[in-house]
Amino acid sequence: MSFRVYGLRPPIRALSHDSWVNTPNYPLGVTSSWNNSINLCQWTGVTCGHRHQRVTELDLESQNIGGFLSPYIGNLSFLRVINLANNSFHGQIPNEAGRLIRLETIVLSNNSFSGKIPTNLSCFNLIHFWVHTNNLVGEIQAIISDWLKLERLSLYDNQLTGQLPPSIGNLSALRTIDIGENKLNGTIPDSLGQLRNLNFLGIPENDFSGMFPLSVCNISSLEKLNLLTNRFQGSLPVCLGFNLPKLSVLVVAQNNLTGFLPQSLSNASKLKALDLNENHFSGQVRINFNSLPNLIMLFLGQNNLGTRTSTDLDFITLLTNCSKLERLGLHFNRFGGVLPHSIANLSTTMTLIAMAGNQISGAIPPEIRNLFNLNGLGLEYNQLTGTIPPAIGELRNLQALGLVGNNIRGIIPDSLGNLTLLNVLQLGFNKLQGSIPSSLGKCQNLMELSAPNNKLNGTLPPQIFGITTLSILLDLSENHLSGSIPLEVGNLKNLVKLDISRNHFSNEIPVTLSACTTLEYLIMQGNSFNGRIPQSLNALKSIKELDLSCNNLSGQIPKYLEDLPFLEYLNLSYNHYEGEVPKKGVFSNETRISLTGNEQLCGGIGELHLPACHSGGPRKETTTILKVVIPVIGSVLIFLICSIVVYTRRTKLAHKSSSVLLMEQQFPIVSYAELSKATNEFSSSNIIGKGSFGFVYKGNLGEDGMSVAVKVMNLNQKGATKSFVAECEALRNIRHRNLIKIITICASIDIKGADFKAIVYEYMQCGSLEDWLHPANDEVGNLNLILRLNIVIEVACVIEYLHHHCQQPIVHGDLKPSNVLLDHDMVAHVSDFGLARFLPDHSFLIAPEGQSSSIGMKGTVGYIAPEYGMGGDLSMTGDVYSFGILLLEMFTRRRPTDNMFDDGLTLHGYAKMALPKKVMGIVDPSLLMEARGPNSTRSHENEIIRIEECLVAVVRTGVASSMESPSERMQMTEVVTKLCAVRDIFIGNKN
Repeated sequence: MSFRVYGLRPPIRALSHDSWVNTPNYPLGVTSSWNNSINLCQWTGVTCGHRHQRVTELDLESQNIGGFLSPYIGNLSFLRVINLANNSFHGQIPNEAGRLIRLETIVLSNNSFSGKIPTNLSCFNLIHFWVHTNNLVGEIQAIISDWLKLERLSLYDNQLTGQLPPSIGNLSALRTIDIGENKLNGTIPDSLGQLRNLNFLGIPENDFSGMFPLSVCNISSLEKLNLLTNRFQGSLPVCLGFNLPKLSVLVVAQNNLTGFLPQSLSNASKLKALDLNENHFSGQVRINFNSLPNLIMLFLGQNNLGTRTSTDLDFITLLTNCSKLERLGLHFNRFGGVLPHSIANLSTTMTLIAMAGNQISGAIPPEIRNLFNLNGLGLEYNQLTGTIPPAIGELRNLQALGLVGNNIRGIIPDSLGNLTLLNVLQLGFNKLQGSIPSSLGKCQNLMELSAPNNKLNGTLPPQIFGITTLSILLDLSENHLSGSIPLEVGNLKNLVKLDISRNHFSNEIPVTLSACTTLEYLIMQGNSFNGRIPQSLNALKSIKELDLSCNNLSGQIPKYLEDLPFLEYLNLSYNHYEGEVPKKGVFSNETRISLTGNEQLCGGIGELHLPACHSGGPRKETTTILKVVIPVIGSVLIFLICSIVVYTRRTKLAHKSSSVLLMEQQFPIVSYAELSKATNEFSSSNIIGKGSFGFVYKGNLGEDGMSVAVKVMNLNQKGATKSFVAECEALRNIRHRNLIKIITICASIDIKGADFKAIVYEYMQCGSLEDWLHPANDEVGNLNLILRLNIVIEVACVIEYLHHHCQQPIVHGDLKPSNVLLDHDMVAHVSDFGLARFLPDHSFLIAPEGQSSSIGMKGTVGYIAPEYGMGGDLSMTGDVYSFGILLLEMFTRRRPTDNMFDDGLTLHGYAKMALPKKVMGIVDPSLLMEARGPNSTRSHENEIIRIEECLVAVVRTGVASSMESPSERMQMTEVVTKLCAVRDIFIGNKN
């Protein structure tokens, strides 16, 4: 009796709900019943032992509670199980938990715990330790040495650092090690091979390096091995297939592995998933898939597999015996030969076939209809011939069909209209003929339809414009289409890009285009449109690029074009326009407009060098002139007075408003509640980025569900408020097609009454440049040479604009691949102006060497200029240095923090030493594959030489931009000029 009384109050205090917070979803909450009126053993989530009525289990998983974990938890001395998973706890795990020597299970996953894992957790009986998906830091070594009974260790998705300690091999009971998505590094210790009971080893998305860990071959119990996204080198050991009889999952994608695929994998009869994407494997695939009947997923994409010979794809015939196979990825390799007809004999469970970017020839077999569960079929950029078999129309589950960049002839079959689930249809750069079938109008889920660079003819069927889901792209450019654009084009209210250039369309531009209010790119050049630009197009408020060049349009240039807020490029050249050219908006910058070939234009800004506009009529009598002039003068005076009043009011407002207030006046303000709803209450599943000052969430804002990116500032982080103000100030008055577009801001309070600040941007569908250079999944494709050139030029143009064309020069301060975002057309947009700074004048082009600064080092290690590390202030030359490093990273695909750069070697030095003759040895190997191709003719050899010259010029520009001394670096104007010249050479070469 005395034992119970002695042990009662500490547990009550440990479970006191004073430190627990119930979420709005459950205002009463699970802890509302926790009080002294009933025995604590009857409290929800609490289990006591039968003998002594002491708390033995605390299970509050997914109860929508939060707060911090009380240190009094250490008083529950009989506790064996604690499960607080899927809640909103924060703060540190209390050291007092180290008293719980009877603990067998600790589950704290999916919360926001921070700090280090207590080093005094002397839980000798611990079997399960699950703390994944938190914000924990520190090293693993300090916490596991005493847990000799531990069976399951789950630490993934935290911020843990350091190495995997050799002492891990002493935990002989371990069955699961899951430590992915941290910042761990070093090599894998050989002692890992001592874990003879281990069945799951997951270390993805860390920074482990060295040779492939041979010690895993000693773990015969191993079933799943995941080494995704590390820096392992060497080849796959032969022992994998012989020594691991239970292996069912092998994922080593996104490493630096080389050599042939070991034939011994033929012995891994229980293998279900094999993911070798994005390495440097080579040679033919000689695995006997006959002996792998359980295979579900096979990904070999983005390697150097194949020999461009007729036998490269023989293994597909062996895959026909894999009756459970669902996904096959062979994209971007060197596979040659004819597309085997046996592909149609693959399992009917197939949902994905990705074979783009090879040298596969032959025709698509009609028997492809057998794969009736296919969701995606990607055969882009091969050498396929023949026609599109009508049998593809029987694949009723198909959602994406990619046939771009082949030599396919014939017509687009009517049967494609049966693919009612189709989202993406890409038929461009083939030799298709005939008309566009009206049956495609039945594809009412289509978001992208592209068939450029073919020989299609006839008129456009109105049914195409009844596909109201078309939102990403409608591209029918460079064909032989004719007639009028149907008035039904106005149905495409969600379309972002319409390209019908270089066809034979005629008659007037339809006024119904004005209903396409989300259009950002309207490309109609190279047709025979006549008449005037419709006045109704002033409704296209989102338009960024408008190209109506090379038509028969006439009349005056509409005045409203200068008022379109986001118009960044306007091409009206080679038409029959006349009269005065406006001067505001897009017309204020001669580099953003093209008016060549319109002989009757006059006026405009001086840089256009057009003749002045004159009345041209007969001279009037003096009295007549006075009748006209006097009212005009009066009107002007009234206008001037009104302008002075408006200017005075604006000046007063400007003096009393901060940058944030000005942003609030410029953009519609959104509330905390709206952002919470848009991001599913800032759910962790919506997080798409993480920076120094907070998280970025994907959301769907407003009634129309507009996709946005919401940057929520962590105001507890030092400098976050300053970063918010800096970004608002920088983005307030600058406009450039390659700058991220701000939608709105939020400066409010959250549901707890704390300050809340967020910036809402347009959502970039293709992620960041970082994602493409160092991808974390196999859904991201490769960047070819022209794409890289376009992206790097677009980034250079932005920095040049910030430095030299803003009213007050701006330094970005944190240029790196993760801050370069790509839209659906792979157009680059520079983002994250949290460290941006205005320069008072151009005297600060170069920060004086040795100048100290109180601001401290800013930016990201590897990309910041050397002078910043010595206290130098932000400068234009600092941006140039960051750009130079980014450029070198793009074309070598090596981060400046790569482990190979030690002992004084840097990415800059690595590239400089390669100039000029060894550049091809340091550039991304995928660029060499693209350059060399399958041909060996003399003309092709000359083409290779010219491409190599381009790559040398690019690397030389990167080296010149990233010199250690600021005074030796180029200015961005020169950088842009040199890179554009390289692109011109490359494009000229391709043509």
